Amino acid sequence: MTVHRDDGLPARVRLVEVGPRDGLQNEKALVPTDVKVGLIDRLSDAGFSAVEATSFVSPKWVPQLADAAEVMRRIRRKPGVHYPVLVPNMKGFEGALAAHADEIAVFVAASESFSQRNINCSIAESLARAAPVFAAAAQHGIRVRGYISCVLGCPYEGDVAATAVRDVAAALRDLGAYEVSLGDTIGTGTAGKTRALIRTVAERVPVAMLAGHFHDTYGQALANVYASLAEGVAVFDCSVSGLGGCPYAKGATGNVASEDVVYLLQGLGIDCGVDLTRLREAGAYISRALDREPVSRVARALNAKSPLPATTESA
Repeated sequence: MTVHRDDGLPARVRLVEVGPRDGLQNEKALVPTDVKVGLIDRLSDAGFSAVEATSFVSPKWVPQLADAAEVMRRIRRKPGVHYPVLVPNMKGFEGALAAHADEIAVFVAASESFSQRNINCSIAESLARAAPVFAAAAQHGIRVRGYISCVLGCPYEGDVAATAVRDVAAALRDLGAYEVSLGDTIGTGTAGKTRALIRTVAERVPVAMLAGHFHDTYGQALANVYASLAEGVAVFDCSVSGLGGCPYAKGATGNVASEDVVYLLQGLGIDCGVDLTRLREAGAYISRALDREPVSRVARALNAKSPLPATTESA
């Protein structure tokens, strides 16, 4: 149960680190398995209670994640930390089950056009396809998290009706999702639209079951996180160093950077359990592996002010 302070904001927030899956899946060059495992282990050590590790999707469509089983075999599973994996269908679920995944994630869209172009089926058909996955997960005692894409805009349709998002969220809850993450896939959402969306979705799904998943294409992700906090949302997805994007949305940048979200929460006096220094170390590790600077503004500012030891960055 979420505890709220006198100012209405949650006293504690749970962060779901999605960089190893949502972030790295968009990298054109294959990232070595060793690097993926090293990143996940560092994020676990930074204090995240959930680190989305990989996806059991066809290597034909996402070659970057062809090593999903090997990643799950080699990560150091820390007590109290969940390592959810994305599964698109029953074949993916079987792979996740064989890899001893303790949580899976299922994606659907709030936009018919996006659903058709992304997974070649309607929203209704995508929910029908997800039903056996939910049933199998329940049979094996594996919890399921639902993701909804394009909740605040679609690259093909433009605006998306909040009522459509509400209905998809309710369908995921009815299938058995313990939580529904609302994804601003192309990053066009604003604080006002975010608050209105959450209020509409809450007509059918309790706010305590909702999470925010914001991309920073228009520089609005942190504002949308704060707007969600004001509506009582206490779970957010974020990506170390701002890794990621969306292959189906031209120009869409990565998730809001984990370092920036942690800094925001610390400034608000909201506990999230993540150590910012260790998070910076994880960000430095993956940034060096990818030969680029972190997208996180907080990481860049702190690195300029107080550089991390070179041995830490390259460990």
